[in-house]
Amino acid sequence: MSVKTSKIIRLTVSYLLLLLAVFIVVYPLLWVIGSSFNPGQSLSGSSMFPKNPTLAHYQYLFDTEKSNYLNWYFNSMKISISTMILAVIAVSCTAYAFSRYRFIGRKNGLLTFLVLQMIPNFAALIAIFVLANRTGLLDTHLGLILVYVGGQIPMSTWLMKGYLDTIPKELDESAKMDGAGHFLIFRKIIMPLATPIVAVVALFAFIAPFGDFILARILLRSEEKFTMGVGLYEMVAKQFGNEFTTFAAGSVLIALPIAGLFLMFQKYFVSGLTAGGTKG
Repeated sequence: MSVKTSKIIRLTVSYLLLLLAVFIVVYPLLWVIGSSFNPGQSLSGSSMFPKNPTLAHYQYLFDTEKSNYLNWYFNSMKISISTMILAVIAVSCTAYAFSRYRFIGRKNGLLTFLVLQMIPNFAALIAIFVLANRTGLLDTHLGLILVYVGGQIPMSTWLMKGYLDTIPKELDESAKMDGAGHFLIFRKIIMPLATPIVAVVALFAFIAPFGDFILARILLRSEEKFTMGVGLYEMVAKQFGNEFTTFAAGSVLIALPIAGLFLMFQKYFVSGLTAGGTKG
């Protein structure tokens, strides 16, 4: 077999695999979007391309007298944005300390973070519930935000530390010779250079609570405090819940903020992930 033929075969196989991956991702997405425009509430008569498309389900979601969807949407945005801001601040400080300073327990701390990121939040549901109940944070958005922020710290700290390790320490030393303190170096020199990994951490910190269901379902009890994931679940989980096409419309709207944030940060995304994963 010639080199040219071998190259053509490899390219063909690669394109076929890419097409298969695109199909696996796009096919269910088209079904959800198509179902959201289908009349009626049942999925049995729905089609990917409805013959008589309707906006009734979207109108229902935006009708505050019939649906709490806008309130759930606001709750999710508030929790996600708060988590994103607090996580970026906490992770930036923690990663900077692990990257630039040498102190007792540093290696053990990094190892602890490595172990913690292997354990998902829902594995500690009982402990989280008991802790929230005893501290009075049950059925509060603050309690949920704190849990999300804590869950973001281990993995994101490793990512950001790897990126900060690639920034030459000579910059710190030069700034110190000019009289700059630790906080000024962190704020004026390191963080502007770490914009790509900060964007990655911010995106992850926003997506995690925005699409979460388990933790929100356990900690939130009042319907007016529900997030979108919990609220939409209640649409189809209640005894006479058969609002599947309305559920589909709500699911489509959930993706809009995430897609917008990803498009905003995409120029930093690849460089932040690759640089953050090259050095530990």
